[in-house]
Amino acid sequence: MNKLTTDAAFRDAVASENLTIAVFKTTWCKDCHFINPFMPDLEKQYEGRARFFEIDRDELPDLCSELNILGIPSFIAFRQGQELIRFVSKLRKTREEIESFVDKAIAVSETLAKS
Repeated sequence: MNKLTTDAAFRDAVASENLTIAVFKTTWCKDCHFINPFMPDLEKQYEGRARFFEIDRDELPDLCSELNILGIPSFIAFRQGQELIRFVSKLRKTREEIESFVDKAIAVSETLAKS
């Protein structure tokens, strides 16, 4: 997963016509480490339908404050700079839950593209 390290890089990535999913994490988060082993497979599974980017909450605190990122890992889907949906909870996220979120994000994105 490509890591975005600046506010400008984040804004450029989410401005895309394509569905972009930002994954907010930190190095010290156990639940973030839990998802690491299966995220590369998930990226391949959704290749061509969604792009994934990682943002370290501790490296971009102002951006995360602006986006109201409180829990991690947090997943937010964007298209053309606008937030579509987000997946945030206090509980550890499973691969199946993340897949369900990505499927919903794709459906929302495709619906907006038809409008």
